[in-house]
Amino acid sequence: MRTSRFSSLLETLAADIRNGQIAPGTLMPTHRQLAATHHVALATASRAYAELKEMGLIIGEVGRGTFVRERRVQSEPDAGDEARLSRHAADLSFNHPVDDGQAELLRTTLRALASSGDLAALMHQQPPGGRLHERDIVCRFLAGRGINASGNRVFIVNGAQQGLDIAVRASLNPHDRVAVDALTYPGFKMVAEAHRITLEPVGCDSRGPDFDALEHVCSARKVRAIYVMPTMHNPLGWVLSARQRSRLVKIARRHDCLLIEDAAYAFLASEAPPPLVALAPERALYVSSLSKSVATGLRFGFMVVPEMCAARVKAQIRASVWSQPSLATALATRWIEDGTVDRLEQERRQDARDRQALAQDVLRGMELTANPESLFVWLKLPPELRMDRIYADLARRNVAVSQASAYATTRHVPHALRLGLSSLSISDLKTALREVRDVIETFPI
Repeated sequence: MRTSRFSSLLETLAADIRNGQIAPGTLMPTHRQLAATHHVALATASRAYAELKEMGLIIGEVGRGTFVRERRVQSEPDAGDEARLSRHAADLSFNHPVDDGQAELLRTTLRALASSGDLAALMHQQPPGGRLHERDIVCRFLAGRGINASGNRVFIVNGAQQGLDIAVRASLNPHDRVAVDALTYPGFKMVAEAHRITLEPVGCDSRGPDFDALEHVCSARKVRAIYVMPTMHNPLGWVLSARQRSRLVKIARRHDCLLIEDAAYAFLASEAPPPLVALAPERALYVSSLSKSVATGLRFGFMVVPEMCAARVKAQIRASVWSQPSLATALATRWIEDGTVDRLEQERRQDARDRQALAQDVLRGMELTANPESLFVWLKLPPELRMDRIYADLARRNVAVSQASAYATTRHVPHALRLGLSSLSISDLKTALREVRDVIETFPI
């Protein structure tokens, strides 16, 4: 009988929401009120709400209640949504470098590759983690970033996302605990979920993590690793000071935690203290790529790992994709050697400053958190507005943004949006940001 009542209640509520009888934004009854109205047990009402959340029809907000969601336009955190499906959409959800010279750069380099050396070698697979001479090129590149590592600790991977996946699979086991910021990169949340890793949220603000809270978490529970973005945190943009990094390393050593250092946006910081892998090479797994500085489609990343992890990292690369495609590696390492990457990173840094200044001007007076050199803005919404409704309205206007829920690791999700700034021309970016401001200021309360 319980199952029948549950099914009946679930079908009724789902149908009423889908056909609009219960309108988007409606505050739903409490669990007890729902149970009383439909004459079911409290557990049955709670189960129905849980199922409706899984279906994407309602959303629960700590301290506010349960609301009917706007029509679902995002199928997974920070991923494809209806606005992004349109080639005419203004994409503020992802950061893709905009460069009119990308096509000519690729064309010129492909011609050079075609006319020099053993071209057929590019049709051969690499050893897992890359050929030794290409890993040496990456080593020299990293030395310019303050990272001195031998080739046996450096691995070439298919972008930073695969690097994070390899880092987790090579160093952690299912149900291990990893301390993360309360707002963190969605891609790491996905990796953790895929490998059944337990995330332990640590409070943070615009200046960095709450290190007292991190110390408490590591003391109270067996934390195996700490995932951190010390240089250009995504989405809040902080760059940890030398003192903060020193304390972080001390905490990791005291509690014998690994450090998973994500440096995907680190190149944007014109001045930053040494990376964690330089401070604690015995426990830091450093991951970065050329996706944000050269091109997202290049899929060229690199890892620096402790010697104790090197064999397991190589084995995990072999087990997953075996090796990076030879052509992508040849392009990337050539651009590293001839200074193209250094030039592009310098241009991207200036471009980021220009775009950030534009965002600060267009969104002046709104509650923003951002680094002057970052390529994203964290926009906190007024308390009377709900992010899913603003998000959906922007999608209807062909503007794609990211919701705070994609970044949150706590039950409480702030009402905020993350705006990426690098996927549009400057003029289109200005138009899109004005659209964001208009939606927020004119949205009916």
